[in-house]
Amino acid sequence: MNMMPASESMANASELSDGYIRIGDMAKQFDVTLRTLRFYEDKGLLNPKREGNTRLYTQRDVTRLKLIMLGRKVGFSLREVKQIMDMYDPDSGSVKQLRTLIDKSERQLGRLEKQRLAIEEAIDDLKNAMSTWRSALALRQAS
Repeated sequence: MNMMPASESMANASELSDGYIRIGDMAKQFDVTLRTLRFYEDKGLLNPKREGNTRLYTQRDVTRLKLIMLGRKVGFSLREVKQIMDMYDPDSGSVKQLRTLIDKSERQLGRLEKQRLAIEEAIDDLKNAMSTWRSALALRQAS
């Protein structure tokens, strides 16, 4: 059981009620390392509030990290993710951002579909080869 002093517990509750998340909690929530979060900060993808050595993340940072994680999952580079996030303009309704996102997503979807076909072919080739090898082994063992 993790026991902490009451004063520390109250500080955590206060920060969470203010809408801030500590770096360790952010890392746990997204299953990333502290180093990853610092790297994203260095690249300008996240901008946590700093209180001394403590990094405090806002809901905006949480949303940005969700977008980073989604972008990485589907194969976008960090440069592409940053480009899309930097285009956000609440005054314009983010039309340019959405058009760019759709264009990049369509291209990435095409690449992923080609990769899937290549993987499916490789799986079929491997299954066929394994079947041949199993037949050859069965013949040798029967002799």
